[in-house]
Amino acid sequence: MLDKHQGARLANLWDDGKAAGMTEPEKLLYRSNLLGSDKRITNYGGGNTSAKVMEKDPLTGEMVEVLWVKGSGGDVGTIKMDGFSTLYMDKLRALKGIYRGVEFEDEMVGYLPHCTFNLNPRAASIDTPLHAYVPKPHVDHMHPDAIIAIAASKNSRELTSKIFGVEIGWLPWKRPGYELGLWLEKFCQENPDARGVVLESHGLFTWGDTAKEAYETTIEIINRAIAWFETENTGPAFGGRSKPVLAAADRAAIAKKLMPVIRGLISAGESKVGHFDDSQAVLDFVTSTSLEPLAALGTSCPDHFLRTKIRPLVVDFDPAQPDVGNTLAGLPEAIATYRADYAAYYERCKRADSPAMRDPNAVVYLVPGVGMITFAKDKATARISAEFYVNAINVMRGASGVSTYVGLPEQEAFDIEYWLLEEAKLQRMPKPKSLAGRIALVTGGAGGIGKATANRLMQEGACVVLADIDETALEAAQTELSTRYGKDFVRSVNMNVTSEAAVESGFGDALLAFGGLDILVSNAGLATSAAVEDTTLALWNKNMDILATGYFLVSREAFRIFRNQKAGGNVVFVASKNGLAASPGASAYCTAKAAEIHLARCLALEGASAQIRVNVVNPDAVLRGSKIWTGEWKEQRAAAYKMDVDELEAHYRERSMLKLSVFPEDIAEAIYFLASDMSAKSTGNIVNVDAGNAQSFTR
Repeated sequence: MLDKHQGARLANLWDDGKAAGMTEPEKLLYRSNLLGSDKRITNYGGGNTSAKVMEKDPLTGEMVEVLWVKGSGGDVGTIKMDGFSTLYMDKLRALKGIYRGVEFEDEMVGYLPHCTFNLNPRAASIDTPLHAYVPKPHVDHMHPDAIIAIAASKNSRELTSKIFGVEIGWLPWKRPGYELGLWLEKFCQENPDARGVVLESHGLFTWGDTAKEAYETTIEIINRAIAWFETENTGPAFGGRSKPVLAAADRAAIAKKLMPVIRGLISAGESKVGHFDDSQAVLDFVTSTSLEPLAALGTSCPDHFLRTKIRPLVVDFDPAQPDVGNTLAGLPEAIATYRADYAAYYERCKRADSPAMRDPNAVVYLVPGVGMITFAKDKATARISAEFYVNAINVMRGASGVSTYVGLPEQEAFDIEYWLLEEAKLQRMPKPKSLAGRIALVTGGAGGIGKATANRLMQEGACVVLADIDETALEAAQTELSTRYGKDFVRSVNMNVTSEAAVESGFGDALLAFGGLDILVSNAGLATSAAVEDTTLALWNKNMDILATGYFLVSREAFRIFRNQKAGGNVVFVASKNGLAASPGASAYCTAKAAEIHLARCLALEGASAQIRVNVVNPDAVLRGSKIWTGEWKEQRAAAYKMDVDELEAHYRERSMLKLSVFPEDIAEAIYFLASDMSAKSTGNIVNVDAGNAQSFTR
């Protein structure tokens, strides 16, 4: 049966007050954003909306009919006005005169730019003819779970008629494109009173004379489908439960063990980032009697399997005997088998002009009793892939509950996955950034150097976990970076690096958030100043605990993860000029920093055989943005040099050989160099970023 969320009706969110005074394109944007705000209506990037609007031709000054339609690659939930393509309707209609038939329909995409209105640079979508040829001003094409559950049922035509009568028609499966646009036009001409149509294995088209009517029709039709399933689909979901659901903490613990191992096995071609989902819909599926047979059928809606591949990998795990050891041992063979099966699928279905086989690894990993893990080139894509598979789960739940669920035929699935038009879109994607798919954890991440480092790594596409003991600063840093780069790319953990339990917990949270680890930047620190005779044991131990023991604890945890991933790793220590050059009145600090540097050398020796690199950056006098320099240390150093605190920055600048101040961004640049492939053949090295200090030259 449907769960509570699936059974809930969609709310009509249209606000006449907000819509009053809007132009037709503005109403299209408003309608689109409303529809895209609920994943039960359409998935991220899926579906499209349009409006036919009278506009003044910029050349002739005459009023002409213009199609506004969601452009290629957009998302209706987040689209802005510049996300819509605009095309002359008379030119779109003229395309019928040069159409050579279904064997040549793909060439029609090349004519769409010739129909562009007002030099709009937004590329038109393959679905443009589907909107153009529906003889209604406003058209919605959505991928609602409840409708696709009907569309993916064995008797979908019969169910469509039973639920909607003549109001909503039905068309058999047809790949999106020009021919389907003509089919829709013919259907509308033959059924002038219809309010929409269900496309087999695909989704829903609805229309109206106004933007409001189109929106409300879409909501009404989906709600009728939800209500019908609520009445008819009353049996146990997926045939009932056959496996237990583990407790939430146990599910997370299993996922933390599985994710880095899977990631290491599938990241040879490109680094992957993971996402974990143990929502109720997922748990219902991965504990059901129908898990393996339904998973093997693959998804139905083209948007689903473009994001999730044709089918998932079901991990061999028994939640009734939750010993993950055997599962971990079996993962290499399971993943190799999946790759071989995918290669065989490619060979069976490829055509003479098919693009080369893409990454054969699974995107979706279903773990009985635990949940779903997804891996993709970045966190956002991994999360969205999970959302798509949840949509697929909801579709399978509905279809199998009232009929027989039917996935797309294998050849049809292949022809969409390896569609030349889809390949062209992939080829237009920008080149990945240098740290795309990499995952970093930065201790002291809320401070000046730590936040600057996170910013620099994220500029290059890395996902970053900020670790810090200062909760207020940590929250502010995460907010700042997520606003700049997106919430998917940054997480934060409250971590006391001197606590073994806190370090293990924080790294575990990082694994659950992103699926693994590539880079550790050990930067947490403090600075103290006292003559040796005034240095208390407590002060000495505090320096050693944070600057030596803390660096040991986080490095040990990172090494454990790196060895489990079997994909190398990268550690960068932020030490200090004082680790090489002694300073007066700072024996505890200088000694602890020297210990850091020597620990790094030891780790470089131990990690080399596993391709784990360990290097050191030595800053000096980084005053701006530093939490260390806002406390007693600044006053203590000023006292040691017998000057005012305001004179310190100039003092350090003039003391340097280059007569330059050193800023957090300078340290971050050196860290990025050591964390990136630019330094791929460097380990055990020290880079001084101190504007020149002869005492700290390495020997």
